Amino acid sequence: MFDWENLRYFAALAQTGTLLGAARSLAVEHATVARRVAGLEAQMGVKLVDRRGRRISLTAEGQRVAAMAERMGEEARAIERVSLAAGGRLAGDVKVSAPPTLAAALLAGPLVELRRNHPDIAITIVGETRYASLDRREADIAVRMTKPEQGDFTITKLGDVAFGFYAAPTYLACVPEEDWNFIAYDETMSSSPQSTRLLEVANGRKLSIKATTLEFQLSAARAGGGVALLPNFLLAGLDGLVKAVREPKPLTREVWLVVHSDIRNVPIIRAVMEALKKSWSY
Repeated sequence: MFDWENLRYFAALAQTGTLLGAARSLAVEHATVARRVAGLEAQMGVKLVDRRGRRISLTAEGQRVAAMAERMGEEARAIERVSLAAGGRLAGDVKVSAPPTLAAALLAGPLVELRRNHPDIAITIVGETRYASLDRREADIAVRMTKPEQGDFTITKLGDVAFGFYAAPTYLACVPEEDWNFIAYDETMSSSPQSTRLLEVANGRKLSIKATTLEFQLSAARAGGGVALLPNFLLAGLDGLVKAVREPKPLTREVWLVVHSDIRNVPIIRAVMEALKKSWSY
């Protein structure tokens, strides 16, 4: 009998390109993925994967099977959405994908309040820097700072986030403006509007510290490490920083609430969405 579970593991490998990536997406050990894929090859009597090198590549047959497995996965996820839409109770699990810093600063309050009113709703925050896929049910609801241009999604604007240039008062008092150092994102965010604006303002001055997380950039600025471009919500209730640059038009980013259109009217999904929309204030 054909083991369809092996096909699911192969599909994850085809999508991620590595055993480790597939293992993470399936929450298993990478050895399990390797064993399952080998089992599928044995079942079919066909070599699907070229295992030379660190990154997995698919054979011609593997590419054909991967395409068919992806179509099967899309249909299976569509069936899941139909099943979810049929449920009418305010109970169950909801995954919300959002940028980690934004989630910690702005989403905790409304979601905790939601659970006080509806304790049978369980919330999981997918606080990853990458965008979790709504099509693949990696998340049910997404909070995004970039509006999706493709996909069958229902999209609502939540609000705007303003950014400003901040530094420690002692740093600004001791370092002439022409000698300022700037604290920036690393290369993973080089194409973001924040990075572009920072480079414009730095205008050739040194980027002394680079960090993936805003939390570290904030700490570095408070420690006197230079000037950082930070979202205003991150500074709520904090001292030790002052505005370093007075801009006539500060950078703002729009924040969007995104849900797959098939499940937008599911009661449990709507409850979470409404909590986020009504509580968007800081």
